[in-house]
Amino acid sequence: MELENIVANTVLLKAREGGGGNRKGKSKKWKQMLQFPHISLCEELRQTTEKDYSSLCERQPIGRLLFRQFCDTQPELRRCVKFLDAVAEYEVTPDERRKDCGHELINKYFNPKSEEDYVSEVEEAMMARCAERLQLEACKELFKDCTKLIHDYLSVAPFADYLDSMYYNRFLQWKWLERQPVTKNTFRQYRVLGKGGFGEVCACQVRATGKMYACKKLEKKRIKKRKGESMALNEKQILEKVNSRFVVSLAYAYETKDALCLVLTLMNGGDLKFHIYHMGEAGFDETRAVFYAAEICCGLEDLHRERIVYRDLKP
Repeated sequence: MELENIVANTVLLKAREGGGGNRKGKSKKWKQMLQFPHISLCEELRQTTEKDYSSLCERQPIGRLLFRQFCDTQPELRRCVKFLDAVAEYEVTPDERRKDCGHELINKYFNPKSEEDYVSEVEEAMMARCAERLQLEACKELFKDCTKLIHDYLSVAPFADYLDSMYYNRFLQWKWLERQPVTKNTFRQYRVLGKGGFGEVCACQVRATGKMYACKKLEKKRIKKRKGESMALNEKQILEKVNSRFVVSLAYAYETKDALCLVLTLMNGGDLKFHIYHMGEAGFDETRAVFYAAEICCGLEDLHRERIVYRDLKP
């Protein structure tokens, strides 16, 4: 049994490292698997996809990247995106450095003499208010109204132009690929990582990309025996809905003859027990404990924003 564990661990580690070859864990046929369809095959998607700026250009990673690539082709739009990135950086800057970061942002993007970076889409009165408030307090929400103005601007004419561009065509091709059936053959399966009341969690790897995930397998017999059908569906729907750095994401979902499978973000760092007892001196110092508690609070806050209550949080 010990030898089997050693072999299973070795295989998993090799997979996580990319398999040791040039393909980094990808299948020999990965190019064929990810081949884009001709754009004519995406016309149904063009008609049925909701033309919502927030969804297509902010929340969906591929859409966000392609919209930014589109904006990069026009100087006035590139300025707006750079400003949004600068505000995002300001918001996560530590408290002791945030005021300096805010001054740098204002000097760069609110200065008419800075022709390349000046964001004329933001009203001068709003710029002045931000500068005044920064002197009093470098609060995280300082530029919230400014970013709303920028997004309002981008969501009208620039967004309409994006929908007629080659970048949106590429987005539709990606969405077509996303719609392809997902089965157990989409993945390579590796060792079991843990077990629960309805099944087990194992490591898996997408053949087309080489990316590693955790596959949570809910056994159909156990679900039916415990009348947990609604629970399983609820878990899937919640994971689909949540988009947070502090909550694992649902990447794929499929079923086999015996199980419902949820393919989730793989957390490689080890569980809490491992870090407490096997990483140096037992226990955590206060700074580390506060950091972990803050991450948990951020995750709960994101769940609550979606009106989701997590019932299984243990002290």
